[in-house]
Amino acid sequence: MNKSDLIEEVAKVTCAKKEAKDAVNTVFSVIKQALGKNDRVGISGFGTFIVRARKPRLGRNPRTGQPIKISTKRVVRFKPSREILEG
Repeated sequence: MNKSDLIEEVAKVTCAKKEAKDAVNTVFSVIKQALGKNDRVGISGFGTFIVRARKPRLGRNPRTGQPIKISTKRVVRFKPSREILEG
């Protein structure tokens, strides 16, 4: 399912397609802003989004085999709720 499919499903259940699109875009925007501030986003019955820092490490250039430094990076992790895991 992609974003447009999600909008279609929301529009079927609640409102017009334009209002559903605005609602889905707003939810994604709010989640993005919260993660940008390193906040934890928990949605009951769905899961939790957490921003973590990946430590710097030593990697290898696959072409030359030379070691390269990979810098610190922020990554988003998702932990599904029990309801999702139990299906």
